Amino acid sequence: MARRLQDKLAAFFFEYDTPRMVLVRNKKVGIVFRLIQLVVFIYVVGWVFVYEKGYQTSGGLISSVSVKLKGLAVTELQSKLQVWDQADYVFPAQGDNSFVVMTNFIMTPQQAQNYCAENPEGGTCKNNSGCTPGKAKRKAQGIRTGKCVAFNSTVQTCEIFGWCPVEVDDNIPSPALLREAENFTLFIKNSISFPRFQVKRNNLVEEVNASYMKTCLYDKKLHPLCPLFNLSYIVQESGQDFSSLAVKGGVVGITIDWDCDLDWHIRHCKPIYEFHGLYGEKKLSEGFNFRFARHYVENGTNRRHLFKVFGIRFDILVDGKARKFDIIPTMTTIGSGIGIFGVATVLCDLLLLHILPKRHYYKQKKFKYAEDMGPKAGEHDPAATSSTLGLQENMRTS
Repeated sequence: MARRLQDKLAAFFFEYDTPRMVLVRNKKVGIVFRLIQLVVFIYVVGWVFVYEKGYQTSGGLISSVSVKLKGLAVTELQSKLQVWDQADYVFPAQGDNSFVVMTNFIMTPQQAQNYCAENPEGGTCKNNSGCTPGKAKRKAQGIRTGKCVAFNSTVQTCEIFGWCPVEVDDNIPSPALLREAENFTLFIKNSISFPRFQVKRNNLVEEVNASYMKTCLYDKKLHPLCPLFNLSYIVQESGQDFSSLAVKGGVVGITIDWDCDLDWHIRHCKPIYEFHGLYGEKKLSEGFNFRFARHYVENGTNRRHLFKVFGIRFDILVDGKARKFDIIPTMTTIGSGIGIFGVATVLCDLLLLHILPKRHYYKQKKFKYAEDMGPKAGEHDPAATSSTLGLQENMRTS
């Protein structure tokens, strides 16, 4: 027993096993084998290393965006001229990565808290029984008093207590009142950071200086790095028509993409701008609008001008990543690539042992069969044979 344990320990520490190799001289199998290896090599080098940058590690970014708009528009309502600047037509006024430029509006002037007939959109009536006091429907513009009164010479509606006169928004001005908005300019300042690599960058890159900023206007071919944009150009590049969009409003997405290879100089890390129309051609709830009011006091009475604003909402979306050489993903990719080369062996074995006409002959050469029989009494255990005899046997059978 002790002798057998000693032999097993000696075999474990002092012997080395290697698989027997069978050299097959077959042109078809040889060509298939090398072609598969070539395809795997092209995949590993071309796709994994060159295209997918398998030798690099990557990290995401954090971003901050601020915007400024410049431009003037003039409207003439009820024979009165009014000039609109960025303080009037930009919401929110401080600028953010999501903002609205007003292009059209319906104004209900000089509203005050009072009693009046509600808009027929809230429902019509024939007598007081159709107006429940204290009730407000979904489209109501105030609290009902219980009276049915004349809205005009032909229509009766419920009387309400609210902001009077009520808003009537049936007729949207066309063309848009602030159609000069297409000439407004937008300045985008985007600052980013790649925390993993401790790199900071902004879209005012080395090519963008004070003198360049005075004359440039973004063009994807002529001035792809200029941070000043014409609104009509943005809408056009998003696949929409500014004049049509300005009437009822819409949404445009501005994407800023940073794809930075930090193995090169940081000056090669530059933004790429793209523009997208986000609403499509939906007829239901078409456009983009909201309401705001300008309050004032007149003779001790609180009043307001109510605006239903139609505008273009711009959403600025920043995305990207940075990449840099790292030994760990490099070694992982190399190891995976070497492992993929085993596909050639598996496929060629399948061809050799199961498809070719001489498959039975190749099976005999590749596999060595042994019966499952233990040693008889007085016979030596084959497991205890020396490594020298085993090597000689392998040499004879190769």
